[in-house]
Amino acid sequence: MWQTPESTTKVLPDVRGKDVVELGCGTAYVGAWLKRAGARRVVGIDITPAQLATAQRLNRKTGLGLELVEANAEVVPLRDESFDVAISEYGASIWCDPYKWIPEAGRLLRSGGELVFLRNSTLSMLCMPDTGRVQESLQRAQRDMNRLEWTDDDPGVEFHPSAGDLIRLLRANGFEIIDLVELFAPEGATDHVEYSYVTAAWARRWPSEEIWRARKRD
Repeated sequence: MWQTPESTTKVLPDVRGKDVVELGCGTAYVGAWLKRAGARRVVGIDITPAQLATAQRLNRKTGLGLELVEANAEVVPLRDESFDVAISEYGASIWCDPYKWIPEAGRLLRSGGELVFLRNSTLSMLCMPDTGRVQESLQRAQRDMNRLEWTDDDPGVEFHPSAGDLIRLLRANGFEIIDLVELFAPEGATDHVEYSYVTAAWARRWPSEEIWRARKRD
């Protein structure tokens, strides 16, 4: 959200020569970036045909050779242990049931493979009212916050398990946690035009997003 460069977060594994799957790829801009960074193979998974149509159009234009599959990241029609890296940037990480997509990511990864995903921070979700912007006080209980249903102008369902729940879920599916990077807005940042639910002023004081990195145990 705050255009924090990877050179600052230093959270991604080296993808050169590796096979990567993006879970909930949308228009596959993350997958395209990783292919340019040297990934041998990049497969994008998304359930929305219109998103994939855009991704395919850009894929043809750039000639990157991305592989795009229309499927739910909770049930991916690909072989076990086919990838070295699984990544989700606001795709499966918030739109899919973590008790389904994280085991699926574990199935797709080879031994020693890594899972990296970006999502809203637990604190920002605790301070998020049902309508309006993130507040400076708690707006919801942390217990049972895994599934959140929005009923405002943009209704839908998102999944935001707490950090403790995620740790237990990752460990139960054969992962060891390598890092958790909390993202703040830098000085001088202005409110995001599209994602206005959290202000730059709020995010300079508290983390609005977080990146998780985990490795599949041998």
